[in-house]
Amino acid sequence: MSDFAKLTPYFGGQSWLARYWPVFVGVALLSFPTLQFIATESWTTEQGSHGPLVLASGLWLLFRLTPDATAVRVRLPLFRGVLPVLLATMLVLVFRRAAIIELEVYALYLVYIALLYAFLGWRAVVRLWFPLIYLAFAVPMPDSLIALATNPLKLWISQSAVTLLYQAGYPIANSGVMIHIGQYQLLVAAACAGLNSLITLSALTLFYVYLTHKSNWKYMVVLIAAVIPIAIFANLMRVLILILLTFYAGEAVAQGFLHNFAGMTTFGIALVSIYVFDQLCQKITGRGTPGRAV
Repeated sequence: MSDFAKLTPYFGGQSWLARYWPVFVGVALLSFPTLQFIATESWTTEQGSHGPLVLASGLWLLFRLTPDATAVRVRLPLFRGVLPVLLATMLVLVFRRAAIIELEVYALYLVYIALLYAFLGWRAVVRLWFPLIYLAFAVPMPDSLIALATNPLKLWISQSAVTLLYQAGYPIANSGVMIHIGQYQLLVAAACAGLNSLITLSALTLFYVYLTHKSNWKYMVVLIAAVIPIAIFANLMRVLILILLTFYAGEAVAQGFLHNFAGMTTFGIALVSIYVFDQLCQKITGRGTPGRAV
């Protein structure tokens, strides 16, 4: 039996589909322009390539936890259930009319949460808090916000890489956003583009930590807090590799690495670092992995 079939008893059997099909058709029509934009303009880029993975794993977890949530389901008065959905829908239409796609996407996400509230009630929505937060990572963040958060880190990483290699005896220096290594020049923004993976790493770490340690929220907080320094470390390794490839093999080889393998290198270093950090913390604290099945 599929997960969907298992859920139908919690919503009143197959009759709820026949009763509320106009709602689902309306939501699909409302969602299509926004989801089309996300799929074509965000998920096809390095910055947003994690979106489909987060969406698939988040929906899987949402379906797995829905029976627990429906155990505390309450039937809301019609007005209380419909009003949040209407307000969120109006926000979507206003932002779409104003062509503010970032706010339109978040407003559409509010529509989905409002629908859960209308069908299940607030207590059930609270029980689904983790998949709802996790699924928000599939929504593209505004470019201006990402730039504001990552630009200082990009400059720090580049300066750190230059300092380390200079101390090791390499002919390297930086001038503003340019790194000079031998007869080559590297642009800081291109070398540190991997910091965009911070969002992806945060999402995957949340998923891993929740599945393995959700019975201890303090331990979860520690691991999640480690995401930022681990992502910075992984990107520092990426920049060092890129600079050394440029110095020893030439700019063409380095650019090939940048476009083909740099993202995989950053991801690999970061995910291994998170796992190793988790194992070290368990050994230091003398605890195992107390996660329970979901």
